[in-house]
Amino acid sequence: MARSLCRADVAAPPDPDAALPDDARDVARKPLLPPARSAGSSVGSPPASPSDPGTAGARPRRLLDQVRDRIEVLNYSRRTEQQYVHWIRRFVLFHCKRHPASLGVAEVESFLTHLAVEDQVAASTQAQALAALLFLYKQVLNLSVPWISGVVRAKRPKRLPVVLSPSETQAVIALLPGEFWLVGTLLYGSGLRLSEALNLRVKDLDLEYRQVTVREGKGRKDRVTVLAEHAVTPLRLHLERVYARHLAALAAGVGGVQLPAALARKYVAAEREWGWQYVFPARFVSTDPRSGARRRHHLSEDSVQRAVRAAARAAGIAKPVSPHTFRHCFATHLLENGYDIRTVQELLGHRDLATTQLYTHVMRKGANAVRSPADAATLVARDLPRLGRPPRPGGLSGLGELPRPGDPPPRDDPALPRRPR
Repeated sequence: MARSLCRADVAAPPDPDAALPDDARDVARKPLLPPARSAGSSVGSPPASPSDPGTAGARPRRLLDQVRDRIEVLNYSRRTEQQYVHWIRRFVLFHCKRHPASLGVAEVESFLTHLAVEDQVAASTQAQALAALLFLYKQVLNLSVPWISGVVRAKRPKRLPVVLSPSETQAVIALLPGEFWLVGTLLYGSGLRLSEALNLRVKDLDLEYRQVTVREGKGRKDRVTVLAEHAVTPLRLHLERVYARHLAALAAGVGGVQLPAALARKYVAAEREWGWQYVFPARFVSTDPRSGARRRHHLSEDSVQRAVRAAARAAGIAKPVSPHTFRHCFATHLLENGYDIRTVQELLGHRDLATTQLYTHVMRKGANAVRSPADAATLVARDLPRLGRPPRPGGLSGLGELPRPGDPPPRDDPALPRRPR
């Protein structure tokens, strides 16, 4: 008989580690590489005994803390850490709060199948959950995971990106308030992702060469892209205001920012230098969740997304518009203007050319400029009749005039009852 799953406990409590039972916390406090277990152990093997030699009196970190530590060692992004911790927590709660070291491949498959069949998540969401579990077993628990073949995979639909016309794009950006206008201009004018635009430092802008250097983009890759000409002067004025706020923050003792990797230890005063400051800093000072330091972060992504959605509604655009739509428009409009697809690939930072070729399916020029047969010169365009007004004379060829509203139906209407002879 199949074991019942604790699906009612899938919702996570505020404290991630509070969701783990006492025995799971005890197992989490054991060393990751006990002497009795080889590096090639498989998933489902019993955890080490708490009386292992050399661990008496030690208090290792809890399981989710070990996950965070390992992610920080591998230099993964903050967003990856949040998603991995989220899926690992849901996996533990799904299996009645049993420790992952006591679970096997069958439990992993049942969890991923539940996501696809009952929760009906997208294929990318299921793949993200699988990546989190593989990271847990391989990197944290040091267990080998056999190939998972019994998982019901969610079907990945082939969708085309939403692209606005140049006039629609300009209408939405023009309605963005304040510094959100500059963010939208960089997203569309430079083809940046939202996270890349908000993580820009002052030193990454080269206003003389009209270029933007993206540091640690998707896949931890750097690249150089263009800077729109009409954004140079507004950026200069914006940076002057940011510099004044930076001087005031230095006077208040909160003028530092987060530095990548180990630069904070190597260059102690770099966090207060002007070149390392964010181009779009947040209005208020916040507390760093990792170090606990009080400093200024960049703008929230949610605030930019809300501003873009509001601007799209105000512009009367019915298409689903998000900040990432501007990146799609950047690539599509460049291809429509005749730029080489390899150049567009480098500006976007795509590893595979097939990803860039997706925009050729939504462009409206070149090989895709197919003309509808209804637009042929032999067809005569006319207005549809309006209620209360007579139709235009002539109508369609061979049909004559259309009846006016309120006119009696014709005598040969099949809907009328026939008069007996």
